[in-house]
Amino acid sequence: MSRRHPTVPPGDPLPPGDPLPPGAPRPNPIRLLVPYLAQYKARIAVAMTCLLLAKVAHVTVPMVLKWIVDDLSAASIGKAVVVVPFLLLLAYGLARFSVTLLTELREFFFAKVTQRAVRRIALETFEHLHRLSLRFHLARQTGGLTRDIERGTRGITSLMSFVLFSILPTLVEFALVCGVLAWNYDWTFVTITLITLVGYIAYTIFVTEWRTTFRKEMNELDSKANSKAIDSLLNYETVKYFGNERFEADRYDESLQRWERAAVRSQTSLSLLNLGQSLFIAAGATLVMWRAIEGVIAGRMTVGDLVLVNAFLIQLYVPLNFLGVIYREIRQSMTDMGRMFSLMAEHQEVADRPGAVALGADAPPAGDVVFDNVHFSYESDRSILHGVNFHVPAGQTFAVVGPSGGGKSTLARLLFRFYDVTVGSIRVDGRDIRDYTQASLRAAIGIVPQDTVLFNDTLGYNLSYGMPSASEAQLQAAIRAARLDDFIARLPKGLETTVGERGLKLSGGEKQRVAIARALLKNPAILIFDEATSALDSESEKAIQAEIRAVSRERTTLIIAHRLSTIVDADCILVMDTGGIAERGTHAELLAAQGLYARLWALQAEHAGV
Repeated sequence: MSRRHPTVPPGDPLPPGDPLPPGAPRPNPIRLLVPYLAQYKARIAVAMTCLLLAKVAHVTVPMVLKWIVDDLSAASIGKAVVVVPFLLLLAYGLARFSVTLLTELREFFFAKVTQRAVRRIALETFEHLHRLSLRFHLARQTGGLTRDIERGTRGITSLMSFVLFSILPTLVEFALVCGVLAWNYDWTFVTITLITLVGYIAYTIFVTEWRTTFRKEMNELDSKANSKAIDSLLNYETVKYFGNERFEADRYDESLQRWERAAVRSQTSLSLLNLGQSLFIAAGATLVMWRAIEGVIAGRMTVGDLVLVNAFLIQLYVPLNFLGVIYREIRQSMTDMGRMFSLMAEHQEVADRPGAVALGADAPPAGDVVFDNVHFSYESDRSILHGVNFHVPAGQTFAVVGPSGGGKSTLARLLFRFYDVTVGSIRVDGRDIRDYTQASLRAAIGIVPQDTVLFNDTLGYNLSYGMPSASEAQLQAAIRAARLDDFIARLPKGLETTVGERGLKLSGGEKQRVAIARALLKNPAILIFDEATSALDSESEKAIQAEIRAVSRERTTLIIAHRLSTIVDADCILVMDTGGIAERGTHAELLAAQGLYARLWALQAEHAGV
């Protein structure tokens, strides 16, 4: 039986292209990244030492080649027997091998630094997203969100690779080459090299900045297209119900067409960048070689010096050919990391107060619940609850009924602290729930939601999710209590049966029974049933209602129901209408009052008799 459970260490969402609202301070990705790298100072120091030594070896290769050429030229001029300077050849081979060895050692020591930073940041982003309020997750675009996280973590690796292993080595080598040229030759060599490099970099940055707008547009359109595709696939059944496959394909293709236009502009502008870069390199290389040839003709330089200068130019300018791509990727990595760090900076609407205590730290929670003058609104101009007052003594069962849109399910969301109340307070065991840690409060509450969404895993995994550490006996007891045992026995794979994306392989009633079983497995002090039997047939509903009544005797229970026949035995029934409590009392008292509850009862009885 699969009962895996992951173990990890201790406003409205924004469009995919920009996780922060206009005017909000932008996070500095480099500054935020530094703390994740700081703990590996020794590894970084060793890696940087290897980098410097590798560049020294790289610069040494042309110098050894110059000495070999000069020795051979001298032997030829003197009509002597040409004896290859074996020591120089060995030094040449050793220098070349050292470049590769030191480069790989640099990668070896730095690999753990980069990958550990990626892992920690990805984990912290994942944990932070789970801490954000339900408001954020109800309005998010899952496809764009996951793509931002994916690109952000990939951006860290790219940034480390390009900055530390491309830009920094090139700058170190450039400094070493300029030092050698300035020491051995006249100032014109260094001047031409500097002017070429500065002009090349300036041109590359200017054109790349211009091209960045196309790249950003590509990424935004890519995220939007991905969001639409995932949203459509998640709602596969709805698409089929209405025969809108063509509509969804056209909608997706519209996003792809816009992405295609941005991609074409990005690619054509790349040609302009490459041409300009080639012009700078060709001009600089020609001028330097002209000065070297002139020096050989005048006798100031040897053929070996000509070979040395040419080798230096090749070593310097070959990496520069990729500077435009590297700069663009660095900018893109910074943007991607910024978007991921912006998600981490997203305001945590519901947070633990400083000094919050754990519910049940001193004694098991009793489950006494009080709603005291509770006002709440999802939006400032749309009030949902106003002045709600009621008290559920520990161990009693209260039911909440009323017309749709009256605020019944909002009570459960507020008690679970998916949101915080606007005015008033909710108390559990005599204390405002905002004074408790969210983890301890939610551990004391079990919810069976109206719309049960399951993980795309096995039935056993979804059932044991209520208490991953539960024993086999506890799990089987919860299965029997939810009347799932016969259903599981009929499955060829039993608890190893996969339930599909969001549990779509199970019927609505089967999913609700899974939700009931895992809520019972959690064994909370407070149980909330939000239309928990709405998808069950009459026989299963009666059986589960009997189980609900049995478990309710031992804990505080709040039942949110539409079918009034399921809550007639409740200790108290609250009738909600337009965000307030219109009536309260037992079933018999409310019928005698001939108010809203009596009218709802009569309507349902009439419908049942039809």
